[in-house]
Parts: sequence; C-alpha cells; structure tokens
Amino acid sequence: MQSIVKYKEQISAFIESISLDRSPKDLYDPISYILSLGGKQIRPVLTLMSAEVFGIEANKAIHAATAIELFHNFSLMHDDIMDDASLRRGNATVHEKWDVNTAILSGDAMLILAYQYFEEYEPETFRDLAKLFSKTAIEVCEGQQWDICFEKRNDVQIPEYLKMIEYKTAVLVGAALKMGAIVAKTSEKNANDIYDFGLNLGLAFQLQDDYLDAFGDEATFGKTIGGDILENKKTYLYLKALINGTAEQKQELTKYFSTTEGDEAAKIKRVKELFVETTSATDSQTLIKDYTEKALSILDGMDIPAEKKELLQVFSNELMNRRV
Repeated sequence: MQSIVKYKEQISAFIESISLDRSPKDLYDPISYILSLGGKQIRPVLTLMSAEVFGIEANKAIHAATAIELFHNFSLMHDDIMDDASLRRGNATVHEKWDVNTAILSGDAMLILAYQYFEEYEPETFRDLAKLFSKTAIEVCEGQQWDICFEKRNDVQIPEYLKMIEYKTAVLVGAALKMGAIVAKTSEKNANDIYDFGLNLGLAFQLQDDYLDAFGDEATFGKTIGGDILENKKTYLYLKALINGTAEQKQELTKYFSTTEGDEAAKIKRVKELFVETTSATDSQTLIKDYTEKALSILDGMDIPAEKKELLQVFSNELMNRRV
C-alpha cells in the first residue's frame, strides 16, 4: 500500500487534469476555481486507501474518489453562501468572487458532475455507488438543516448535536471508505465494517474540529480561533459546559451566547475559560478519544492483513492528535 501522501498526490493530479473548458464559462470557471484551492482531500484519499485495503489498485477507485471530492466541494460552496463566508481556504469564496446566483448554479452543476463519474463503472458497481451516494447526500442535507435549526433554538441536547454532526460530516467519511470497498467488490460485511469505522472516525474528526476552533493554534489551524464562539454555535463544548456548570457559569454562558455584540476578544477569552472551568474541554477530548478507539476496535475485528490495518491505524491516530 502507498503512503497517505502518495494517495493525496494521486487524487490531486487527477483533479488537476479535469478539463472544464466548456461554455458558459461562468458556470464552469467557479468549479475549476474551488477545486484549484486544494484542501485536505481526506475523503478521496480514504476512497483510494480503502480500495487497496481490499485488494485492488487505488487508481481503479479514482473516479469514485473524485465524485466524493466534487460532492464535498459542492457542499462547501453552498455552505459558504448560507454562512455568508467571505473566505475559503484563505481565498475569496465563490459567491464573493462571482455572485450568489452563480455560486448556487455552479454548485448544482458540480453535484451532477459528481454523479457522472460513477458512469465509469460497470452497471452493478454503478448501482451500488449511486445508491450509497444518494443516501449520503440526503443525510448531509438533513445534517445541514439541523445545524441551521439549532442556531434558533436554546434547548439543543447533546444527542441531537451528535446526530447532526454524524449526518453533516461523518456519513461522508464512512461513504468515502465504503465506495473503495464497493469498487473492490469485497464482502458486504467488509463494506459495512469499513463504513462504521469511517463513521466513528468522522465523528472524532468533527469534534476535534470544534475543539480546535476554540483551543487550536491560529497559525496552524488555518482559521480564526474562536469563530464558533463569536457565531454562538452550540457545539459539544458549549452544550457540555451548560450541563457541567454551576448556575452562575450557565447564566454567564447563556448571556454570552445570546448576543453577537460586545468585545469579541474578551468574549472568546472568557468563554474558553468557562469551557476549561466546567471540564467541558477535557470531556470533549475524552469523547474524541472514545470515538477514535471505537473506530480502531471495528478495524481490529476486520479480516484484512495486519499491514493494511496499520496504515488505517496511523491515519486514525494522526486525526486524533491533529492540530490543524
């Protein structure tokens, strides 16, 4: 098997080779633009890795991996519109560089292009990939809508939040891995196990992302620290602090999260202190570890060679200990 770096080079090279020199340019140029911004490309890397885990060459799954990356970028393009975000990966978002209507339509086109990449496979594999893709796509939309609904609610519970991040983030990680398994034509059990491995890994990934948004190093994290706090996002850190905190701490947190006015630096500083004082920060790290260990337990029980398990274990541990 290859290293994670090699898989990333493989998917990056293939995406760079995609020719979208078609008309109208204002439909296709935004797609080329957002794809050119790169990113971690974790999901397509997992598709390629999974294909090799189950005994075929990674390039056999390159079209499925590309479909996953196109879908992910489509969702980001629309997320940026909903969040009114001005930057994506340090560059202007598509709706800022062009306009909102162009970004919506280009995103829609990218989703359709993603489906077209499954046409490279024989009918049975195409059917299984498209079925999983459709299921995952609707779950991602459901997760996004829950996220939007939570912004207006003051009674969000931790199980609801975990279900939201499962659908918004984790199902796509699981699907990326299962697509590699489908292309490799492995057993149904293997395909389901690798999906469950990815689902738990995806939950750990999103919880870590939320944690780093508050406690990461801005220079390496790539985003402004405290963004979720300023936007009053009801992350696990916030919800757990409300459960653990004293009456005074709960009142203080609720007051901070009921407004977007005031001294931003002071708000970030004090809310982070409350996350630490209520042990919400350490509880979050514990949950990240729990989901990662659950993923590794599923992996350990799979009937694949030890050296292939090791690569997935290394990837999981890097994810759990990441700072970016």
